[in-house]
Amino acid sequence: MFEGFDPVLLARIQFAFTISFHIIFPAFSIGLASYLAVLEGLWLATGKSVYHDVFNFWLKIFAIVFGMGVVSGIVMSYQFGTNWSVFSDKTGPILGPLMGYEVLSAFFLEAGFLGVMLFGQKRVGKKLHFAATVIVALGTFMSAFWILSVNSWMQTPAGYAINAEGQFIPEDWWAIVFNPSFPYRLVHMLLAAYLTTAFVVGGVGAWHLLRDRQNAAARVMFSMALWMATIVAPAQIVAGDFHGINTLEYQPAKVAAMEGHFETNTDEPMPLILFGLPNQEEGRVDYALKIPYLSSLILTHTLDGEVKGLNEFPRADWPNVDIVFWTFRIMVGIGFAMLGIGLWSLYLRWRSSIYTASWLQRAAVAMGPAGFVAVLCGWITTEVGRQPFTVYGLLRTSESHSPIAAEAVGASLIAFIVVYFLLFGAGTFYIMRLMGKTPRPGEDEPSRDEPTRTAGITPAAMALHPDGQVAGQIASPAE
Repeated sequence: MFEGFDPVLLARIQFAFTISFHIIFPAFSIGLASYLAVLEGLWLATGKSVYHDVFNFWLKIFAIVFGMGVVSGIVMSYQFGTNWSVFSDKTGPILGPLMGYEVLSAFFLEAGFLGVMLFGQKRVGKKLHFAATVIVALGTFMSAFWILSVNSWMQTPAGYAINAEGQFIPEDWWAIVFNPSFPYRLVHMLLAAYLTTAFVVGGVGAWHLLRDRQNAAARVMFSMALWMATIVAPAQIVAGDFHGINTLEYQPAKVAAMEGHFETNTDEPMPLILFGLPNQEEGRVDYALKIPYLSSLILTHTLDGEVKGLNEFPRADWPNVDIVFWTFRIMVGIGFAMLGIGLWSLYLRWRSSIYTASWLQRAAVAMGPAGFVAVLCGWITTEVGRQPFTVYGLLRTSESHSPIAAEAVGASLIAFIVVYFLLFGAGTFYIMRLMGKTPRPGEDEPSRDEPTRTAGITPAAMALHPDGQVAGQIASPAE
């Protein structure tokens, strides 16, 4: 069936498919863990039961998201051995310890305190339970720290040497961990996770407010989420600007593909191409809608700054311009839409009508999944823009693949597609059911007497059980 297919392309599609499923869960759980810690802290500080009700409402959802993240992350790690064994061999001395640190310092921390967080409200003191919640949130942050360090090193490698066998070996661990792009990627990803969570929470709160404007828990969700959007959306735009400047310095071909620039602006300022149809074969953007000067201003912070075009680089080193060009614009467009929602809510707060503004609430419901789309598009921009390298400028993707037949990769790809849509589709359906339940006073914590186990539960089992709650684990946004 797959005879004649390129096994490298099939392996790339398989990894892209599995990571696209995986990343939406950590992007949600990183922000949701912090949100739960804030809710419990507010409950302890103010004594208002509504914060405790909202905490328990989202705790059930967090448990499922956590478990689905772990299941999807385990599959990805196996692919390093099956499809990318050459890459694993060459980068193992550097990436292996970093991923080991993630397991030891982050995942064990999360898993160790998750049980207390889920089932300990009536078994341990309030302060100890709050500490467990904070530790789980800290664990999700540390997990993102190490995995983003791994990915950032692949984008901007530093602190290494290459031995006689062609392996990357460590020379300076500080330079490896804190490689040139790592701080920018970490901040950008964490803010993306917080915005993703904010719009999910805000969308759920808005959904319930449209049905009952006096629901206290829904008001708390909606208000807190829109405060987060108001504060974090502009911060994310600033962080994205710094990230873009860093990328221009270390990965100029990626930026050229993102911006749709094929020619270097040697004689005039570089315009910003808002939209157009990239023509990679001819080296131009057809039907381009441009704003003069703006690309030079954004990327170099000067009106006449030079920005390299793709023609400065060998064609063999070009990424897929169409994919990078459009995913970047979708991500940026969603970011500005989030900013608009935040500013709109700020105006309605001033008018004291935020809880009665039906159009804002409908917009919040519509924007509920927008964070996931933005995260996926940002990740695609990052990873496709790095091509044709796995370690940027040093190790090509075509040189990283296992000696495995296309038929084997294709068969496993089909199996992944079928199983993922069945299991994760069922899990997502169950999460939507929980989100659709009206939050009420006296919301219960997950119960150990219900099917809320931290192991041995599949998403299908979650959906099929009529009244079950589930607990699980999380994996990080690995690449």
